[in-house]
Amino acid sequence: MKQILKVDSPNDYARYVGAPLLHPLVGIIHYDELTSLRSSMNSYGVYGLFIQRAFPKQLSYGTKTMQASDGSIIAVAPGQQGGREDDGEQLELSGWVVMWSPELLHNTQLGTVIKDYRFFSYFVTESLRMEPEEWQSITRLVEMLREELVHHSDSPELREVILSYLRLILDYCNRIYLRQLSPDINPSDDILKRFDALLERYFLEGRQLEQGLPTVAYCASELAYSSGYFGDLIHQATGRTAINHIHTYVVNQGKNLLMHGHNISETSRLLGFDYPHHFTRLFKKVTGMPPTAYIDRKNGVFSKK
Repeated sequence: MKQILKVDSPNDYARYVGAPLLHPLVGIIHYDELTSLRSSMNSYGVYGLFIQRAFPKQLSYGTKTMQASDGSIIAVAPGQQGGREDDGEQLELSGWVVMWSPELLHNTQLGTVIKDYRFFSYFVTESLRMEPEEWQSITRLVEMLREELVHHSDSPELREVILSYLRLILDYCNRIYLRQLSPDINPSDDILKRFDALLERYFLEGRQLEQGLPTVAYCASELAYSSGYFGDLIHQATGRTAINHIHTYVVNQGKNLLMHGHNISETSRLLGFDYPHHFTRLFKKVTGMPPTAYIDRKNGVFSKK
């Protein structure tokens, strides 16, 4: 059975690694200052940014294994689990950890927009890879935030300062995230080829007959992305959402079946719809016409103007 470190507050992790406790709701840890450090498998009840020059090998994220790039950031959020189980080995890490409690965000502007920072749902290999100047800017902000925590007692005014620093750090992270969505970093042809190949295999294997239509969550998991990041990649590549892409693929499969003589009821069943009218509704939404009109057009039946 795995040993799990419950990180319900930032100070739970600070105590584990022997770092100073600076604030009840915020923790700043500088790995370079620690003399003894061991790995841990963490169950997070906090938000966190691991800003490191290098990460241990074979890190876990949920049920997957990830390898983070050097000079990058891993973001974690409440409800996630990750890390590496303590094997007794002493680690030598360089970098920073910033953790904060969800309680800090209650009734704040940052609390209302935290869901918009999509990199908190990064999955498998998707750490935020920093350029050297980004490393300098972000770590300078972290150092300045730590100075505030060291020299000032907790107060409403200090919390406003903390939130301002966190928002700026997260905006830097978001810029990196958006850069990694660039077609130059993630070629659109590759992700679309893999997406379409996955959909083709799904229907060839007949999975739709038992599992229904493929979902965005299923496709993202099979391609080793989080749902949010996968959706952003597809939107960047096509200008459409991932579910729109799936629906278009399904309707095109339906057109092929209709052209080969299957009626609407048969086509609906073969595609994995529970009821024919569900297929009809989707077909009209995607094509602008019901499948009956498509069949008529295929058969050369056209209405006169």
